[in-house]
Amino acid sequence: MAKMAASMVEGGEDSFRKIFKFYRRRNPPPDLSDVIDFSRCAPGEQVRAKLNLDTAAVSDVEATRVGLQPVREWRAFGLRGHPGTRSRQSLNKVWMQARTLLERLRWVTLGYHYNWDTKTYSPSSHTPFPRDLHLLSAHVTAACGFPGFISEAGILNYYRSDSSLGIHVDESELDHTRPLLSFSFGQSAIFLLGGPRRQDPPRAMLMHSGDVMVMSGPSRLLYHAVPRILPAPPGRLALETGGSIQTPPPQEGSVVEPVSEEEWAVCSRYIQSSRVNVTVRQVLAPGQKFPETPRSHQTTDPGQTDGYDDGESGKRKRSSSDSPYAAETH
Repeated sequence: MAKMAASMVEGGEDSFRKIFKFYRRRNPPPDLSDVIDFSRCAPGEQVRAKLNLDTAAVSDVEATRVGLQPVREWRAFGLRGHPGTRSRQSLNKVWMQARTLLERLRWVTLGYHYNWDTKTYSPSSHTPFPRDLHLLSAHVTAACGFPGFISEAGILNYYRSDSSLGIHVDESELDHTRPLLSFSFGQSAIFLLGGPRRQDPPRAMLMHSGDVMVMSGPSRLLYHAVPRILPAPPGRLALETGGSIQTPPPQEGSVVEPVSEEEWAVCSRYIQSSRVNVTVRQVLAPGQKFPETPRSHQTTDPGQTDGYDDGESGKRKRSSSDSPYAAETH
C-alpha cells in the first residue's frame, strides 16, 4: 500500500481520492494484494500485535446475554500509526425485516436521528435506542477499555454488491472523546482509513461479517470510506437458509430474542448478496446538553460526498458512515 499510495500522490489529485477510485473501478478490477486482511496477516510493519482486552470488564454471562462469545476468545488488532482497537468477536443478533422491504432499504437511523441536510443531531428528533444494541455496544467498549459508554445514536447502512460510501469524517457528535463502533454483517467490504487531513493517503483493509471496528482517540476523527463491496470468503457467513440459529440456551435475562426459521431464512438470503453495517456513537458527554443554535458540519469531500453510491441506478443516495476503525468477529 505504501508504494501504491506514493505513486498516486503524483499528478495533482489527492491520494485518498485516487486510491478510492482505484478500488472502486470495475474494469479492470483492482489488485487487492495491498489490502490488509486481519484474519490472515501476521503482526508486522502495518499491523500491531494482538491487543489485550479487559476480560474482567464483561463476564461470560454478560457476553452470552447479548450473543457474544466470552471476551477471552476475542481477537483484537491495531494499525501502526493509527492508535485504536480492532476486535474480533462473534455476534448472533440479526435485524429482521420482510425481504421486499430489505431490498429497498438504504439506511435507518436510531436514537438521536441524524439530519442528512444539516449534518447535526437534535433533541427534538429522537426515539428510544434499542436496548439490545446498547448492551452489545456497552460490553464491546468496556472490553476495549472504555467503560460507561452510552449508545445514543445509530445508523444502519444497507449495501448492495455495487454500492460504495464516499470520503468523510464522523464529527457531528458533540463529544469526540467516546469511541465510535461499527458492526459488519453479510458480504465483505474494503475499508479505507486515512488521516486527519483529507489528502493523507489511506490504508486499505478488509471488513468481514462479524467484524467490529472501534475508533477511539486520534483515530476517532480520521477520514475514511468504503469504495467496494466484495463476496464474503467461503464459509465465513456459515448460515443455513432453511435452518434455525444455533445458539446456546438463553441465559436468564438474555436480550437475544428467539428467531423463527422463516425470519432467519429472510435474513440469511439477504446477507448472501448484501452487506449491513451498523454504527453506534455517543452524542453527548455526561451532563452535556445540545446547544440552542445547532451547528452545521461540512467536513466531506465536495466532489465525493458522504453519500451512498448505488451502482445499479447510478444515483448517489444519502447515507451514513462506516465508522473509522475496524474489528473482526466471527
